[in-house]
Amino acid sequence: MPAPRVVIRREQLDSPSATRLVAALNDELTARYPEPGVRHIRLDPDEVGGDRGGFFVAYRGDQAVGCGAVRLLEDGSAEIKRMYVMPEERGTGVGKAILAVIEGEARRLGALRLVLETGTRQPEAIGLYRRAGFVEIPAFGEYRITPLNQCFGKSLG
Repeated sequence: MPAPRVVIRREQLDSPSATRLVAALNDELTARYPEPGVRHIRLDPDEVGGDRGGFFVAYRGDQAVGCGAVRLLEDGSAEIKRMYVMPEERGTGVGKAILAVIEGEARRLGALRLVLETGTRQPEAIGLYRRAGFVEIPAFGEYRITPLNQCFGKSLG
């Protein structure tokens, strides 16, 4: 019997599924970046609510298997935040599906460009973003001070 298809739903950042996925993301980031001073940039619920953004959870059946958020920035671009796919679901299209929903939401919010930051020790994420048409850009905002990151951007115009 084939696995159930993935369904992506908008959720609150503090929903039980979102909380579990973000905790798993933070645990993985801590393992990949154990150096003192490396920090995980937080995301506040108001940044992904209303007409400022959205937080999305991917489900396969009743299991939450991935998440991602988008928030508007002051310059009119939108930033992807808290992208995560459970390790056993990587390579199955979950990340691609979440990115498609995020891109649609960014367009709905009026953004002309998507930007994001990921770590240099996350080759799976870097590959996903490159396959989705993102190109490397200079570090921006709070990421300028983090030496273990890469920033990417994609025009929505």
